[in-house]
Amino acid sequence: MTATNSSEQTRPPRGAIALSLIAAVCLFAFSGLIALGTWQLQRLSWKLDLIERVESRIHAPAVPAPASSGWPQVSAARDEYRHVRLTGHYLSGKDTRVQAVTALGSGFWILSPLQLVDGSIVLVNRGFIPSDWRRPVPPASTATITGLLRISEPGGGFLRRNDATTDRWYSRDTIAIGAARGLQNVAPFFVDADAAADATEWPRSGLTVTHFSNNHLGYALTWFALALMVLWGGWRVFREELALRRRRQRAGVD
Repeated sequence: MTATNSSEQTRPPRGAIALSLIAAVCLFAFSGLIALGTWQLQRLSWKLDLIERVESRIHAPAVPAPASSGWPQVSAARDEYRHVRLTGHYLSGKDTRVQAVTALGSGFWILSPLQLVDGSIVLVNRGFIPSDWRRPVPPASTATITGLLRISEPGGGFLRRNDATTDRWYSRDTIAIGAARGLQNVAPFFVDADAAADATEWPRSGLTVTHFSNNHLGYALTWFALALMVLWGGWRVFREELALRRRRQRAGVD
């Protein structure tokens, strides 16, 4: 008889309270891991739908941007990443720099208000500039813009909140930026301008991220595998407990 078997026979069986506690812990861990795996499968479905929706929209011909009368109905599910077109004139001296991290490095997005013929205003993300670029953005009188419609980003980003009083912006919050610039009738979305013909000038447009990582299936399989390990571990504990009780009975130990 090995030392391990001897120690198992000499120790008394676990009591009902201890076994109940072990079972409760295993059940709690198993249920939690299954829930996490199921959540990742739901995220997978959402991500696949997002990728399909974005791919179909960004390659479609540009359509007119939603008019101000339709702004209340604009939503991420229906409109985000839609390829749109709008015509108006930029309001000079109203540009806003929003902190950005892109494939070109860290710097800022330049958001400029474009006033449409009906007087409404849409903020246009004219592109990225590096942090050390200090020249003013060249103004434009009348412009026709095509780009991707993006929903306003309220609050902030990069774990920091927007601060209008110090003109520090970490997200493209169109309503807050409009209020800080004294603008009225500002759209609850902005437009990421398409890439310009001259890709050597700043600001550099066309940098919208439209490829999304999709690791949810791997995460789901990991959580489910851990759940099975917990189930197997609990089964081992109770199997060994039952074997210990049988050995003690055969040995005549109460």
